[in-house]
Amino acid sequence: MLEVVPDASAEVAGERASGSGVLVFSIAVFLVSLCVVMGLSSLLFGEVGLVIIVCSFAVAMLATMSAHIAQQWERVVVLRLGKFNRVSGPGLYWTIPIIEQNAMRVDTRIRSTTFGAEETLTSDLVPINVNAVLFWMVWDAKAACTEVGDFSRAVELAAQTALRDAIGRAGAAEVAIRREQLDRELKSTLEEKVALWGITILSVEVRDILLPEELQDVMSLEAQAEQRKKARIILMEAEQDISDMLDDISKTYDANDSALRLRAMHLLYESVRETGGTVVVPSSFSEGFGDVLPDTMKGTLGHK
Repeated sequence: MLEVVPDASAEVAGERASGSGVLVFSIAVFLVSLCVVMGLSSLLFGEVGLVIIVCSFAVAMLATMSAHIAQQWERVVVLRLGKFNRVSGPGLYWTIPIIEQNAMRVDTRIRSTTFGAEETLTSDLVPINVNAVLFWMVWDAKAACTEVGDFSRAVELAAQTALRDAIGRAGAAEVAIRREQLDRELKSTLEEKVALWGITILSVEVRDILLPEELQDVMSLEAQAEQRKKARIILMEAEQDISDMLDDISKTYDANDSALRLRAMHLLYESVRETGGTVVVPSSFSEGFGDVLPDTMKGTLGHK
């Protein structure tokens, strides 16, 4: 089952009216037009009758219908007798009453849409749930109005379909681990699909990937086994390095008996340094150091 959850701030907010400021401006245009027409009529005809009042109201209504305001982020698609004429805005713009119509107000700001896929099967037949967020914007109001009926809904469904197809082509482990690659794949697919609608995709970000609990346990065991494998490989490499070093050292000791005896004494000293103990060795052990130790050290070693 698939699910699309549009963000509340992205639900065709740009196609609604611009706010109370536009209403106040329209009232002002109506009153000013009404006063101007009635004033001119009174100057020309000397009196204001019912016909002049009706005509003044009609002219004021037409003037109000002609003046429009688009906010900074809005673009308005204007049709003339049902055919595309121009894209107006932002700011003040005028239309010909009855002949021209405002077909759609398009919000050109960045929009965010959340979407997801529930229990979608991967290539290895594992059902997973994925939630993502899409950032996009309209750069061509004409195409968004004339090429697709509801471009906001179309983008949501296109993102949903692309996510489902991407999940179906990959394995569960690949979807869970290679999240950035999934983001890039979805962005590339959506860009090709919505480019003709005057829409650009800024980014696609996968937020949550939920795997079945049984699969999570299996993947956890697999990850632990992989870590143990890496640890053993590192240990074996360390042992290999140590064996190579010992091989080189053994060759040095083989060529120099005095160095080997000094190494033995060093190991003996290291074994008792931490504990402060005393090691008793036979006097014959020190006789082999006569040629490498000074007389004072030989006496001390023989005494011990």
